[in-house]
Amino acid sequence: MEARRRWIDTGHPQVSTVRQCLLAGVSRSSYYYAPSATETSENLAWMRRIDRIYLKWPFYGSPRMTDELREMGYRVNHKRVARLMRVMGLQAVVPGPHTSRPHPGHKVYPYLSRGMEIQAVNPVWCADITYIPLWQGYMYLVAVMDWFSRYVLAWEVANDLSVAFRVEALERALSAGTPGIFNTDQGGQFTSPAFTGALEGRQVRISRDGRGRAMDNLFVERLWRTVKYEDIYLKDYEDGLALRNGLGRYFRYYNAERRHSGLAKRAPATVYFG
Repeated sequence: MEARRRWIDTGHPQVSTVRQCLLAGVSRSSYYYAPSATETSENLAWMRRIDRIYLKWPFYGSPRMTDELREMGYRVNHKRVARLMRVMGLQAVVPGPHTSRPHPGHKVYPYLSRGMEIQAVNPVWCADITYIPLWQGYMYLVAVMDWFSRYVLAWEVANDLSVAFRVEALERALSAGTPGIFNTDQGGQFTSPAFTGALEGRQVRISRDGRGRAMDNLFVERLWRTVKYEDIYLKDYEDGLALRNGLGRYFRYYNAERRHSGLAKRAPATVYFG
């Protein structure tokens, strides 16, 4: 089964991942939701530490992350921290010399939301990806959020950073509405033609964060902190299917019941649909 899973190329331009799973005799759920476990248990422990520090200081690059770990009493070298942050998808989203490097073959978009006073739903949506630790391994979570209401329009999990699961979440969000501007970071994770094409086909203006992207996309950074401290770290999910089911419950609560002080103590769904 593992050999057949390796046949699947999520970036294939003509054959969808679903079709490849069918041809390989691999169930879609077992492919998407099997946690990645390519790192040693020691590295997985380092990744958990890095994840918690990054939630507090999302502007930390690998040098400052290394310094912070050392100040906490851990002996670790900069090269290991830098490599693990790249695996976690963090290297591309922090300010500094390596901030949000776009894919060399992808278009670079400007940041359009600076200085905007947003007073209604749908003028600006945002999206981001975060690393999710599991018992033995890890996965990635992508979410699409309305900037004004904090309503999570769609989300998806996968065991790699391929384009497929990001596009799936985007298409699901767009089935519910259309934003004026869609904001993400400049990294190649969101600049692929498959992703940008879905937006441009609906005349959505594409915006990419600049050096201060931790502030540019502040609401989605807060979302990751909330999800992890209120659900991920408490539940410590065993595998991808348990994670997906648990996140389904949590996001229903987050959207419909969790009140935000910035929304006058209202829940995101109340504001988005109100």
